Amino acid sequence: MSNKPSLPKGTRDFGPEKMAKRNFIFENIKSTFQKFGFQPLETPTMENLDVLTGKYGDEGDQLIFKILNSGDYLSKVDEKQLALGSKEVTKLICEKALRYDLTVPFARFVVMNRNDISFPFKRYQIQPVWRADRPQKGRYREFYQCDADVVGTDSLLCEAEIILMIKEVFIKLGITDYTIKINNRKILSGIAEIVGAAKNETDLFVAIDKLDKIGIDKVAEELQSKGFSEGNINQVKQVLEAKGAIEEKFSFISTLLQTSETGNKGIKELKDIFKIVAQLGNNLDNIDFDLTLARGLSYYTGAIFEVKVNNVSIGSVSGGGRYDNLTGVFGLPDVSGVGFSFGVDRLYDVLEELNLFPTDSLKSTEVIICSFDNEGLDYSYPLLTKLRTAGIKAELYPEAAKMKKQMSYANAKNIPFVIVVGSDEMKSGKLTFKNMVSGEQTNLTIEEIIQSLN
Repeated sequence: MSNKPSLPKGTRDFGPEKMAKRNFIFENIKSTFQKFGFQPLETPTMENLDVLTGKYGDEGDQLIFKILNSGDYLSKVDEKQLALGSKEVTKLICEKALRYDLTVPFARFVVMNRNDISFPFKRYQIQPVWRADRPQKGRYREFYQCDADVVGTDSLLCEAEIILMIKEVFIKLGITDYTIKINNRKILSGIAEIVGAAKNETDLFVAIDKLDKIGIDKVAEELQSKGFSEGNINQVKQVLEAKGAIEEKFSFISTLLQTSETGNKGIKELKDIFKIVAQLGNNLDNIDFDLTLARGLSYYTGAIFEVKVNNVSIGSVSGGGRYDNLTGVFGLPDVSGVGFSFGVDRLYDVLEELNLFPTDSLKSTEVIICSFDNEGLDYSYPLLTKLRTAGIKAELYPEAAKMKKQMSYANAKNIPFVIVVGSDEMKSGKLTFKNMVSGEQTNLTIEEIIQSLN
């Protein structure tokens, strides 16, 4: 008895209906990226292991899927080396690994092609990545990332355009109730300076980052356990409780950080980004200057973004920020860039939850020709060619089967129109044209059908 086939844990199949919905998301993101001058890039599924290791921290390194060398991969390993344990042996038997994200391969590409690239370089990349994580709801071992980055410029126009791209994608997807949270790494460093935490910024920001999950009192407790004084904790609380419109928050933080040079730089950068957004003819609707936003801080050096769709059960659907030394690890220092990423799987769940997928995005075929016998099939071949030549997605049921079976097929595939070819239709040239949604039937020539479908 043969084994029942199964999928590796943490991976999924996407059938035609799911693919149609995913493609709806991909196409809208892709067209927006291209409209803003971003060019497509793809990098190999596998990278040399040494390109990936040491870039994601110890925890990340453990989640990299390694690929065994081909051939007799144990031939170079002796008993002494085996005794050193799996970490050492892995280096000898695995030279390659599946990519863990799109950012490190992008940095490698920029360094390897620096003489052929025009800077600033704007690229987008939509490809799967792999992580040897424990699979759970919403977390997979194989998933798509959807990145757009600009490298080789400090211009804040790039940050402003990220805001406009997020807004445009959401208009195309029909999402209206969302918040683009934005903060600046320099503002956070300024806060750390003022509350006497310049030397242990990380502790402060890790605590702040948990505000949504654990609440303000628990954040205060955590800071207390890290040795923060009561006075400093009260200043942090003030920041975390800052409410009001963007202007009010600027006024509050400018007063708090008036003695911090770094903090003032961050405030100016954010104000300039908002000014450029306005000069580009857009407003600050759906934008929130969020002083509690503190994502991936070791990585970012300027503006940081996070996007949440409101009133749904899904977390953030997009995020990113400015970094000053992406390519430094590969020997090309001081290349500044800014980038962000859409979480396609999360966007899919949002559109499902809000019922926003347009039904026409699920239709692969617009019209199908059904015939009663082989003579009808022969008559239908040129009709099929005429439909397709006119740019209509069309198919012909490939055999003479019972009409009920052919109609069931059309319904199952969500095909909105059916052309029926029988002896009367072949004599008169007037074909039975049925609307599968309304049930309405008319008799039209193939030219009239093409006209009504175009």
